[in-house]
Amino acid sequence: MAVQKVKPVPADIDIAQAAELRHIREIAATVGLDEDDLELYGKFKAKVHLDVRDKLKTRPDARYIDVTAITPTPLGEGKTTTTIGLTQALGHLGHTAIAAIRQPSMGPTFGIKGGAAGGGYSQVVPMQDFNLHLTGDIHAISVAHNLCAAAIDARLYHENRWSDAFFEKQGLKKLGIDPYSITWPRVVDMNDRALRNVIIGLGDLGDGPLRQSGFDISVASELMAILALTTSLEDMRERIGRIVIGTDSAVRNPKLITAEDLGVAGAMTVLMMDAIMPNLLQTLEGQPAFVHAGPFANIAHGNSSVIADQLAIKMADFLVTESGFGADIGMEKFFGIKCRASGLIPSAVVLVATVRALKMHGGGPRVVPGRPLDEAYTEEHVDLVEAGLENMEAHIRIARKYGIPVVVAINAFPTDKPAEWEVIRESALKAGAFDAVVTQHWADGGEGAAALAEAVVRATDEPSDFRFLYELDIPIKEKIETLAREIYGADSVDYSADAERRIKLYTDLGYDNIPICMAKTHLSLSHDPALKGVPTGYTFPIRDIRLSAGAGFLYPLAGEMRTMPGLGSYPNFLNIDIKDGKIVGLS
Repeated sequence: MAVQKVKPVPADIDIAQAAELRHIREIAATVGLDEDDLELYGKFKAKVHLDVRDKLKTRPDARYIDVTAITPTPLGEGKTTTTIGLTQALGHLGHTAIAAIRQPSMGPTFGIKGGAAGGGYSQVVPMQDFNLHLTGDIHAISVAHNLCAAAIDARLYHENRWSDAFFEKQGLKKLGIDPYSITWPRVVDMNDRALRNVIIGLGDLGDGPLRQSGFDISVASELMAILALTTSLEDMRERIGRIVIGTDSAVRNPKLITAEDLGVAGAMTVLMMDAIMPNLLQTLEGQPAFVHAGPFANIAHGNSSVIADQLAIKMADFLVTESGFGADIGMEKFFGIKCRASGLIPSAVVLVATVRALKMHGGGPRVVPGRPLDEAYTEEHVDLVEAGLENMEAHIRIARKYGIPVVVAINAFPTDKPAEWEVIRESALKAGAFDAVVTQHWADGGEGAAALAEAVVRATDEPSDFRFLYELDIPIKEKIETLAREIYGADSVDYSADAERRIKLYTDLGYDNIPICMAKTHLSLSHDPALKGVPTGYTFPIRDIRLSAGAGFLYPLAGEMRTMPGLGSYPNFLNIDIKDGKIVGLS
């Protein structure tokens, strides 16, 4: 692949469009795949058949790297860019390497965050395909999810009209769904706050039933979490059948109602049977990149698919994946949920830190998306960096609790100063990091991350003793309190009356032996986004607990979590257009 580096670094879309891409068949061939292993989607992207696992099963496993971060600013700290830069750097050093990352929602792409293909000279391409429809997986999830929603309302409508005998003639029985118990809204893959709460069924009698509902963004669907955790088509069918949509109307001991009870689970699986195959793209420097699944990191587990990792780990020397947000959220869920589902053991963690984020934790001015950064973030302020180092140190300690080495990647920004980098490096080593390396992959691609790659290779040679933070057979409260104490630094946990009721219900129903997927802010180690640095001496609140039976986890709610984002006053779609047949403004 040819991509000519120029200075100053152009816009991401300009770099991506200037690159000469290789046919995806050539990329696949570098890791032992042929055209029969692929479903081609044009020249530069393909899906990979799941039977490749059998074809490659005798190969040794790659060394497995998770890229995480310190508590970020609202702008993000370049975690995906680092994931791609490290993959390219490993290739630069002569290793075979594969990246495995999430597919982004188009909501944030057209909102403030922009795309998620990396940046500068460390990107997955074709970038516009990556950030837009790709191969239609999110569309498949949306349609399957909304089919279930339609099935719920159809059942409510017909059960209100017809007798038990009418249903028995069709081989069905009434479910008696309690409309107030329904937890399955509709979804759309766009930021749209006006759809958070809606009344459906307005109009004539035949348009009902009338009830309050709402919309989530598609990637918040439990189906997305299922896609990310499933291991086969049969497993996905079983998981979809286990989805709980509500309860019946029994006053005492209400029965959970599932997608299987509705009879819709099979059809939902049919709609997602192509989506289960992971998508293969390439980096700017020609390494393979799997892009598959994209569950929310706040509500769900925030990691790309188990299936992509199970395939990729047999294809290379190194597999580099990424978990959402900081070590307290995405990485903890990577270990506690994803590694349990995949059976794969990580070799090392790369923790991304930036001068910008550490200055924020050190008391710097508020960082607001869409507004220019204060000069404190663009001029040398070693004192602010030093004041914020405790946040990075806490994340290093979190990662080390799992018994594997940690390499800190100091993601360089053009406005950083060497003195600021040096205090970060010294602090990281004192806190127990295996190494801490300044990396310039945004500006220089794989070559700019060579020192990081060398440190990662050495780290994976170190002895490790990977262990889970908690066992699955301990009580729900004990799991929650372990996370609150060991990861978030809280002194205690306060449970609302609703949370207490849910804990008893899920324990009685046998859902107490599954992982915890904490729903909390990514902007603080605590539940409160305003608490920067390393909050201590506080009580961690659990206001409710919900069940994702198909995905296989409980998610306690610590604070108000939005499952349908809104658009800002200056959304990214204002910059996006097409000129002379080319997309412009996509970042």
